[in-house]
Amino acid sequence: MKTEQIIYSEAKGWVKKRENNLGNLARLVFLFGNKDLLKQQKHIDFVKAAYPAAQIVGCSTSGEICQEEVFNNNIVCTAVWFENTQIEIAKEQINTMEDSFVVGEKLAETLDKDHLVHIMILSEGLNINGSELTKGLNHRLNNRIPVTGGLAGDQANFAETVIVHNQAGEKNLVLAIGFYGEHIQVGYGSMGGWDSFGADREVTKSKGNILYELDGHPALELYKRYLGDHAANPPASALLFPLSLLLKNSETALVRTVLAVNEADGSMVFAGDIPQGEFVRLMKANFDRLIDGANDAAEMSKISLQNSNPDLAILISCVGRKLVLKQRVEEELEIIREVIGNNAAMAGFYSYGEICPIKPFDQHCELHNQTMTITLFKEV
Repeated sequence: MKTEQIIYSEAKGWVKKRENNLGNLARLVFLFGNKDLLKQQKHIDFVKAAYPAAQIVGCSTSGEICQEEVFNNNIVCTAVWFENTQIEIAKEQINTMEDSFVVGEKLAETLDKDHLVHIMILSEGLNINGSELTKGLNHRLNNRIPVTGGLAGDQANFAETVIVHNQAGEKNLVLAIGFYGEHIQVGYGSMGGWDSFGADREVTKSKGNILYELDGHPALELYKRYLGDHAANPPASALLFPLSLLLKNSETALVRTVLAVNEADGSMVFAGDIPQGEFVRLMKANFDRLIDGANDAAEMSKISLQNSNPDLAILISCVGRKLVLKQRVEEELEIIREVIGNNAAMAGFYSYGEICPIKPFDQHCELHNQTMTITLFKEV
C-alpha cells in the first residue's frame, strides 16, 4: 500500500503534502472537506484528473485532519494504492430517518461477498439515525464483518452535510466502502474521555432518536434549566454537554449528542437512539481525559491490528471534542502519532457521529458520539 496527500485552500489552491507519484496507480481517494467546496464540481474534476483510475469518496466535515494538523474550510485529499486489495463501493439514498435501518441492510447486502474483510461508512450527518443504520448493518452481516466510519459534519452549523462519490457533494446519501482479500489487515478503536455528572434521569418519553421527556418533564426545558447559560444557542451548545446512556445488561455507556431541538414541543433529536425506560446522565469535558481517550483509541486500534505498523490511519473525531480542545485540538493527533508510528498517512475529519465496535476484535458496530475513532489499514 502506498499513499499520498494534497490539500486545497482558497488562498493557495492545491498543495502537495505527501508525495508518492501515484497518479494512475491510485484506486481509492478520500476527500474530506468544507461543504461548499465539495459541492463545486471543479474540485472533483481536479482530483479525477490527478487519479483517473480511482474511486473518489468523501464527506463534508467539521474540520479536516491531515497528518497531525487540523484544518477548517479546506479539502484534504488522500490517494491510496492497494497492491493486492479489491475495493467496492455501495451507495444508498436516505429520504427520511425512518429509512436508516433499511439503508444499512441494503449497503451490507450489496457488499457482502466472498473475501470481504471490512466495511467503512461515510454517511449523511443530519437526516440519519445512526443507531438504526448500524443495526441494519449488523443484522445483514450477522456480526461477521467489522464496520467503522462516521457521519458527515458541517462545522457546528447543523445546516447541511454532503457526501462525495465521484462527483460533487450531495446530501442524503450513505456510502459504504468494502475491502476484500487476504492481504488487507484492519484495526480499529474508539474511546471518549468525558465525565458524567449530576443525577441519573429516566427517559420517560422517546421515539427512536427523539427524546421528549426526562423524569416526566420536557427534555429541552430540563436541559436548559439544569445547564443555565451553558445551554444557550442549541444544538451547538449541547455539543459541550452530551448524554451518557447506560443500556440495560451492558457495562459500557454510549454517548449521545444533540443534532437538533424543537422549541415547540420541547424535544431533542440525537444522532442515535435514546430508548424509553433507560437512564441517562449529563456529561462534561475534561481536557486531559479527552487526550487520554485519543491515546486509548490508538492503543485499541493497534491491538486489533495485532500491533503491526499501519500504512494508513483514518481518524474520525467528534466536533464536540474539537470545540472543547480549541487551539489544543492537534494534541489528540500528536498522541495518536506516537502510538501508531511515523509511517502511516493520517487523514480524517471531525464528525457528527462515529461508527465502530466497542472492543478490539468485536464485529458488532455501534454508533458513538464524542469519541475519537481510528481505523488502521495495512497490506501484507
